[in-house]
Amino acid sequence: MEKQIILQTKGINKYFYDPVKFKALDDISFDVYQGEFVSMIGKSGSGKSTLLYILSTMDTDYEGELFIADEKITGQKQDKLASIRNKNIGFVFQFHYLLPEFSCLKNVMIPALKLGKYSSGEIEEQAYQKLELLGLKDQALKPASKLSGGQQQRVAIARALINNPKIIMGDEPTGNLDSKNTNIVLEIFQQLSKEFGQTIIAVTHDNDFANNSNRIIEMADGKIINHDLKR
Repeated sequence: MEKQIILQTKGINKYFYDPVKFKALDDISFDVYQGEFVSMIGKSGSGKSTLLYILSTMDTDYEGELFIADEKITGQKQDKLASIRNKNIGFVFQFHYLLPEFSCLKNVMIPALKLGKYSSGEIEEQAYQKLELLGLKDQALKPASKLSGGQQQRVAIARALINNPKIIMGDEPTGNLDSKNTNIVLEIFQQLSKEFGQTIIAVTHDNDFANNSNRIIEMADGKIINHDLKR
């Protein structure tokens, strides 16, 4: 059975104009398939974070086209983009951005409450399920501030999953973690990809992390220099 393309870019170019005109992304075209775990690597200034910002629909000032789940994203209005983001994209950043005084459960529930598709009771049940998947169900009612850094990042992953997004986008998702917790997060991403068909696109400086994803997209000077399909 042919895998579905979840994200597609066609000829994306991006310029910065301050202090002088500079081409940050140069003719970026690639496809990402459902269930793929893709790492984007490259030195600082290679364009990977700039590209992730466009893929996440946050930056709309570019040339070319972006499609998510067969829907053309380029040219959509801001309120529509916000809706697409909340429904289709889960974010995991280097820092967890949890609300420290809220319980883990409440933190996980927030994006789903915002989406408004289910009742608060249904959302709570789904939040418990996500926390259980990440081995944190017993921590659900604890304030986020009482958890370790590794646990907080796992709560952030549960929050990213709550709306069952088409794609999880990670910006250095293990950047603040020690090696033990980095391996835990990596194993979670591998499980989500293999067992649940979750598409993951992560920018990383961690070569071990990248080498354990399905595919590495390597960037340099705003261009893709390698589409290494690993397995």
